[in-house]
Amino acid sequence: MPLLTITHRTDYHYARPVAFGEHRVMLRPSDGHDLRMLEGSLVITPQPASLRWIHDVFGNSVAIATFDQRATQLSFEATAVVEHHPAEAFALTPDDRAFFYPFLYDEEEYPDLQAFIRPHYGDPEGELAAWARGFLDDGPSTRTFDILSRITHGIRDGFHYRKRHAHGTQHPLDTLQTGSGTCRDFALLMIEALRRLGIAARFVSGYLFVHDGGDGGHVGGGSTHAWVQVYLPSAGWIEFDPTNGIIGSRDLIRVAVARDPYQAVPLHGTYAGGADDFLRMDVRIVVSSADEAVAMPMVAVSA
Repeated sequence: MPLLTITHRTDYHYARPVAFGEHRVMLRPSDGHDLRMLEGSLVITPQPASLRWIHDVFGNSVAIATFDQRATQLSFEATAVVEHHPAEAFALTPDDRAFFYPFLYDEEEYPDLQAFIRPHYGDPEGELAAWARGFLDDGPSTRTFDILSRITHGIRDGFHYRKRHAHGTQHPLDTLQTGSGTCRDFALLMIEALRRLGIAARFVSGYLFVHDGGDGGHVGGGSTHAWVQVYLPSAGWIEFDPTNGIIGSRDLIRVAVARDPYQAVPLHGTYAGGADDFLRMDVRIVVSSADEAVAMPMVAVSA
């Protein structure tokens, strides 16, 4: 995989000068053995009164900006150059504890995984739990990889992807019942299904690299992307993208991990003014390599 350059620009437009509250920016790719950030910058206009960086409870890099002036436009432009080494497809052997489901987590790891195993969304009629169990074999055990692969590809092949500019993520039952959603909705559906099987799963926010000036079979490019990490004994956190059927980190540039999608919002803040002062938000994301480039058009969201 060549070096990748990611440019993410967001512009907020207002009808008259407004004051800005604190803004939290979570756009910096996450360093690791499979992803190394070589260069990075964050340009904010108007210039913030203060800008400080913190690590949140999950270790994600977050920039916190405060402002002391009014303006009719607020812009954030983050640029990163990363060296991406996609992890090889994982393989468990029959000797591994998680080769067959059900399996047990190590007693030393389980306390730290509980928040990722416990479901967080209601399922009063057991519809989501029943859907999750439908990916199991009829016998007493199922290969764990088969469960994860079936859910990943089951969502990709059985659900309709649609972009939605409304804030937030819809309830997993809404995604299941309508058969449609965004990448964030599909990720949350898979996470909650796995948690009902007792499998630790968490939400990932980042970017999708699209090859050859086309979609390459991928959907979700041109905006921030979302997928799932699953924790397995002996294998650790493994990535699954139910929107595109990707297993492993190929074409996925990780920015943040979280227990729930609301904890990994790329850009969040407030302004002081009337509801009709907000006009629109424009977002432009470009992910490119030395010999391939994808420039996505500006997306405008009106009030």
